[in-house]
Amino acid sequence: MANSNADAEEKKEMDIRSFSSSQHNQTPYIHKVGVPPKQGVFKEFKTTVKETFFADDPLRSFKDQPRSRKLVLGLQAIFPILDWGRSYNLRKFRGDLISGLTIASLCIPQDIGYSKLANLDPQYGLYSSFVPPLVYAFMGSSRDIAIGPVAVVSLLLGTLLRNEIDPSKHPAEYLRLAFTATFFAGITQATLGILRLGFLIDFLSHAAVVGFMGGAAITIALQQLKGFLGIKKFTKKADIISVMKSVFHSVEHEWNWQTILIGATFLTFLLFAKYVGKKNKKLFWVPAIAPLISVILSTFFVYITHADKRGVAIVGRIEKGINPPSVDKIYFSGDYLMKGIRTGIVAGMIALTEAVAIGRTFASMKDYQLDGNKEMVALGAMNIVGSMTSCYVATSSFSRSAVNYMAGCQTAFSNIVMSVVVFLTLEFITPLFKFTPNAILAAIIISAVLGLIDYEAAILIWKIDKFDFVACIGAFFGVVFASVEIGLLIAVTISFAKILLQVTRPRTATLGRIPRTNVYRNTQQYPEATKVPGVLIVRVDSAIYFSNSNYIKERILRWLMDEEEQRKATSDPKIQFLIVEMSPVTDIDTSGIHALEELHRSLIKRNVQLVLSNPGRVVIDKLHASKFPDQIGEDKIFLTVADAVLTCSLKLPEEV
Repeated sequence: MANSNADAEEKKEMDIRSFSSSQHNQTPYIHKVGVPPKQGVFKEFKTTVKETFFADDPLRSFKDQPRSRKLVLGLQAIFPILDWGRSYNLRKFRGDLISGLTIASLCIPQDIGYSKLANLDPQYGLYSSFVPPLVYAFMGSSRDIAIGPVAVVSLLLGTLLRNEIDPSKHPAEYLRLAFTATFFAGITQATLGILRLGFLIDFLSHAAVVGFMGGAAITIALQQLKGFLGIKKFTKKADIISVMKSVFHSVEHEWNWQTILIGATFLTFLLFAKYVGKKNKKLFWVPAIAPLISVILSTFFVYITHADKRGVAIVGRIEKGINPPSVDKIYFSGDYLMKGIRTGIVAGMIALTEAVAIGRTFASMKDYQLDGNKEMVALGAMNIVGSMTSCYVATSSFSRSAVNYMAGCQTAFSNIVMSVVVFLTLEFITPLFKFTPNAILAAIIISAVLGLIDYEAAILIWKIDKFDFVACIGAFFGVVFASVEIGLLIAVTISFAKILLQVTRPRTATLGRIPRTNVYRNTQQYPEATKVPGVLIVRVDSAIYFSNSNYIKERILRWLMDEEEQRKATSDPKIQFLIVEMSPVTDIDTSGIHALEELHRSLIKRNVQLVLSNPGRVVIDKLHASKFPDQIGEDKIFLTVADAVLTCSLKLPEEV
């Protein structure tokens, strides 16, 4: 059996040699590179715009439809509830009812705590889980995400707003600025969706988001030490050094042991509940209702023991009733307008990034399509309406969305159920939260944000891409040791730096022939690939633009010089042909063509001929428009590297 395989391999090798020999003795058939027909300027512009902004062909369903049907489809596109609502039934309602009640039990205590992160009174957190989820249920396209305030956005909003106005000295102005920022956050989100600019949020890399979220989680947890330890005078700075100084300076005078006991006991309970839910997916409801149980038990304990009179800080009175209108409180002019716009844009973008990422995650798990631009419009609309009804920036919460998903939600109706429960809470139950200790809210927030520290993702990022890890760790340390704004700035800066680095310094490679084939591949990836005598093959793995054209030209010349030195040392034939494999070159601009012309002139001085292989439709069209083929010769452009090598080999001296 082994002998027969060896014989087959030997016969195959002989066939290849015979084929190569016969090709060397006769002129082979070489297929020419196709030149596409000229497109009109308007048609080319239309195609480019369509692929940039309408790549998903959103109007496909409107084709060949009567006007009445188009009207219905248009309304369904704006309000997806009109589409899925037609097939709604009792079975789906049962799943949504259970999910809505479950996430409501989780969101109520979280909302009270998150509002403190935003330096707002507790009722504003509850308001933000009443109106925005209702709007989203009508306009959102995700079946699984749960809407409301989230820790990171609350902290970001609170930090940015506090830099402009002190909430303790000017509470009314601070509240107005919060509504203004929420309004412009919604405007930003809706505008991005309407103009179909959703791809802009992808410029913040996954690695940077992982680092930013992890740093924000640490910062949020540290901020909760004030309520967890019962400290009254606490630093307003968010960096870890300032916070730890404030904590240890107050250890002798301000730490309250009753507060610490309450916080530590219920934090242990909450973490244990999360562990139980993680170990057994069927017990997802345990960590979901644990925060509400903690609030009820701790509030009852404080009430019967009068612990508030022994230094245990409590929430105090929460305004009863549903959202009052706040249109008249939004700044549309004056000094605070630009401050509100700046804060709103930043908060809106971060909220958008989080919501779209969460929505896509659950959509892929249930195998349905999520239109990112529709999501942006829905999120923007709910925040615009929210700003007019005393809400601050709301978005999708990962913890609540995960609970919503595991509880068996079927549609966005679960958000309506949650909203109704929050409405009933605002109308009838808020007075009962008066004796809720701040320590329990701190414990709930700490247990919630610990899930944002994704160390497994950071380890994976390190293994895959070291530059991505730099972005991740840079954003993390920026948030932890400086501030949320600095961390965000570092995340964005490093993300853009990576894009610029990849654009300005694209990869290039020398190619060799894989033995017994006519396939040419990277010699570093395939060390067994053999180099062609007298020929150097270089591949460019990027479009050639003004930003990288000079680098690509110089890099190709360096490949040539290095290769000539190596071949000179081994007494191999001198290089007479340089083949540039252009399959990965998706586009080229004027600077790129000038770089090729300069490369051609440099090669002529070295007695080396420039040959191109497989330029794409756009590239060959632009090369012909610039008359570059006339400079190097039409016969120097080939369909494949194999064709180019074969033709060049025939032109080499016999001894080569």
